[in-house]
Amino acid sequence: MTQTPHISVKDLNVQIGDNHLLKNININIPDKCITSIIGPSGCGKTTLLKSLNRLLDDIPDVQISGSVLVDGEDIYGPKTEVTHIRKKMGLLAQRPFPLPMSIYDNIAYGPRIHGIRGKTELNRLVEHYLKAVGLWEEVKHRLHGPASALSIGQQQRLCLARGLAVEPEIILGDESTSALDPISTKTIEDLLIKLKENYTIVLVTHILRQARRVSDYIIFVYMGQIIEFGPTEEVLLNPKEELTKDYVKGFIS
Repeated sequence: MTQTPHISVKDLNVQIGDNHLLKNININIPDKCITSIIGPSGCGKTTLLKSLNRLLDDIPDVQISGSVLVDGEDIYGPKTEVTHIRKKMGLLAQRPFPLPMSIYDNIAYGPRIHGIRGKTELNRLVEHYLKAVGLWEEVKHRLHGPASALSIGQQQRLCLARGLAVEPEIILGDESTSALDPISTKTIEDLLIKLKENYTIVLVTHILRQARRVSDYIIFVYMGQIIEFGPTEEVLLNPKEELTKDYVKGFIS
């Protein structure tokens, strides 16, 4: 089954000083699917993820060439406005970073920046996105309490809700369950599977079992290059490339 690409990466190269982190990356990332980026530590997984919403821009001596098209717009084009691009993408980091304010204000923060001020609409949005991540029933009686008082699993769901509240099209996750316990991990995985009905999701994971559980497609990256890309079961159970075979068998780590 051919999926429509939402993100198209063409001839992408990323270099910091003499270190060539990504080499001639070409990939079409399908719309409304979960695509996981796998590979050994230091192979370029997170660099590839961050290149998709220009989070590499502020790194000293970074050199980026090629293009990343999102909805047909080159995010590295000279006239591209970065805030507009980043609004399309919610980022779920390794560890949750709730803002130092209340649960309510964490969710309302983004909508307020984008001009929503009415209390009725903000209340509706806060409830809607907390329900979307399964957090509403757990926190509805303490919305004005500090977000920092939540458990780490709840904080990660809060950060996901905060990201969704600015109405992105794409969710990027950088090993977003690595700091969580197994129950919280399953909760986040189940949420992501549900959310792919409406969002394009790109995840970095070092856990092959997780990649198999949640992904529709797999990108295997090794030494800054894409070695193999395809449907999850195909790449993990019947890989075409020898390097991929070695990685999924545990010979490369």
